[in-house]
Amino acid sequence: MTNSTYPVKVNAQLDTKLSRGLWLVKWLLAIPHYVILAFLWLAFFVLSVIAFFAILFTGRYPRAIFDFNVGVMRWSWRVGYYAYSALGTDRYPPFTLQDVPDYPAHLEIDYPEQLSRGLVLVKWWLLAIPHYLIMSFFFGGGLYVVSEVATADQAPVWVWRSGLVGLLVLFAAIVLLFTGRYPQSIYNFVLGMNRWAWRVAAYAGLMTDQYPPFRLDQGGQEPEGGQPVMPSTPQQLSQEPPPSVAAPDQASVRA
Repeated sequence: MTNSTYPVKVNAQLDTKLSRGLWLVKWLLAIPHYVILAFLWLAFFVLSVIAFFAILFTGRYPRAIFDFNVGVMRWSWRVGYYAYSALGTDRYPPFTLQDVPDYPAHLEIDYPEQLSRGLVLVKWWLLAIPHYLIMSFFFGGGLYVVSEVATADQAPVWVWRSGLVGLLVLFAAIVLLFTGRYPQSIYNFVLGMNRWAWRVAAYAGLMTDQYPPFRLDQGGQEPEGGQPVMPSTPQQLSQEPPPSVAAPDQASVRA
């Protein structure tokens, strides 16, 4: 069997000592990042449209645009990891598109030398629909919405639709508040869902033709060497090396 590694790498390391109460104000501390990211994602969208036509006519993703868009995603992942996508660190995110080696959250995407001209027409909306449905379960709407019509004698009712990630991070935050400890099992599961989401984001952003796997790779680190993939053709089977045969024990030969 061969190993297959997905070209989107999302890694993180959980802080050993997290503040019990800092998470209560991280929404406020992260506001400068949210403002900048709003403009960066607007640029991401515009540049992705340009990349769409470049891929359609040339089969290549312009490298300068690719590096910028990866930087936007990397910045967003660091902020999400600090804030409410994970709450995995208390270190304030740096204001940069570049990778910061000593920061505990990293995102890298392998640059594709060639991309399909035909897939660019359908992968970001049609082929990605199954993943979008899963993402809606993982992350929900992420907004406050009115659930009932307000009347003269009744105030409107607001509901937070955060999805599974939001619920698990909230539970972890409450545990952290009272015990000073982030439950490792919840952390692993939350990181797996975030990793899934960034793989889908890269695919929908036209940055890879490799379809995101329906696989929850949990934990802070990407699986080394990828998951094993069974050969599917006789040629692949014939290329597999035969199993080694252990040499007989010398004592048994003499006997």
